[in-house]
Amino acid sequence: MFSKMKILVIRFSSMGDIIYTTPVVRCLKKQVPDAEVHFLTKPAFKYIYDSNPYVDKLLLLKPSLTDTINEIKAEKYDQIIDLHNNLRTTIIKLRTGIKASTYKKQPIRKWLSLKFKLNLIAAEHLVDRYLKAVKFLGVINDDAPIDYYVKAQHDISKLLPPTHQNSYVAFIIGATHFTKRMPNYKIISICKQLNLAVLLLGGNDVKANGDEIAAAAGKQVYNACGITSLDESVFLVSKAKSVIGFDTGLTHIAEAFNVPIASVWGGTTPDLLGVWPYKVKNSLIAGIELSCRPCSKFGLEKCPLGHFKCMNEMPETGIVDFANGN
Repeated sequence: MFSKMKILVIRFSSMGDIIYTTPVVRCLKKQVPDAEVHFLTKPAFKYIYDSNPYVDKLLLLKPSLTDTINEIKAEKYDQIIDLHNNLRTTIIKLRTGIKASTYKKQPIRKWLSLKFKLNLIAAEHLVDRYLKAVKFLGVINDDAPIDYYVKAQHDISKLLPPTHQNSYVAFIIGATHFTKRMPNYKIISICKQLNLAVLLLGGNDVKANGDEIAAAAGKQVYNACGITSLDESVFLVSKAKSVIGFDTGLTHIAEAFNVPIASVWGGTTPDLLGVWPYKVKNSLIAGIELSCRPCSKFGLEKCPLGHFKCMNEMPETGIVDFANGN
C-alpha cells in the first residue's frame, strides 16, 4: 500500500532538534519499501544531512517561501512528514495540498509546565515523539542511536598537542545561552579533578573562557575553542574517552558515537525538551532540583533571579567520577 512512496521530511532548526530527526529518516528509508526520502532544512544546517546515506535528496529553505513551495510542488511528493510544526510548515502544507503527518509539539502543556512548574509532559524522548508522526506508515523505532557522519578522517596529530593525542576527556563548554553554561570557576575545578588530559571544545564565542580555564587548570587542559572547525570538533568528540557537555548541539551530536556522556543541565531541563542522551549505553544526566528550574525552554542570557544556583550549586563529584570511569 505504501510502497514506492516519495516522502519529504521537514525540520528547519535547530542543530539538536535536527539531529534527533535522523532516526526517523533512517527508519523511513529502511522500513518503507522503495521509499525515496528527501529532507528540507535551513541552509545553515545542511551539514547535518549532506553526508547522510538515508537521504536521497537534501532541499534547502529559500529566502522566498514561495520559491520553496514551488520546488516542493515540482517534486510531486506523496507525503510530507512535518517535524517542525510552525507557521511556515503550515503554509507549505496548505499551499502544496500534499498529504501530511505532523509532529505534535504540545505547546500549551509545555507552557504550563514551565510557567507553573507542573509535570504535564510525559518523560518521552524527542525521537519517540517524532516517530509518532510516521507510525501510520508502519514505521517502528529500530532502537539504534542518532546518525552523524564526519565529513573527513582528520589527522589527530595536526589537531592536538602530543599530550592530548592518546586519551582525553572532551569538555564541551559552549552553549547558545548563558543559563546553559557552567561558570568558568566550576569548569576549572572539575578539570583539576580529572585523571586524563582535558580537551575544551566550543565556538569562538567561548574561546576567551577556554583560555581562562586552561590557564588556571594547568597543562593537562588544551583549549580548542574557536580553533577547530565543527567537523574537526565532531571528529575529536568521537575519539574521546568520555564527554562532558551542556545542553548544546555538539553534546547531542556526540550521542552518535556512543561515547560515555555526562550531560549537564542548568536553567533548562531534559524532561521538558525530551532531549537527554539517546541510546547511549553509558550516560549521566546532571542537574539539581530547584523551585525556579526550569526558568526557560531554551536558555536565557542571565539568571532571572540573579543567583544562578542551578549551575553554581551543581555537585561536581558525580560528574568527575563519571568522567574518570569510577
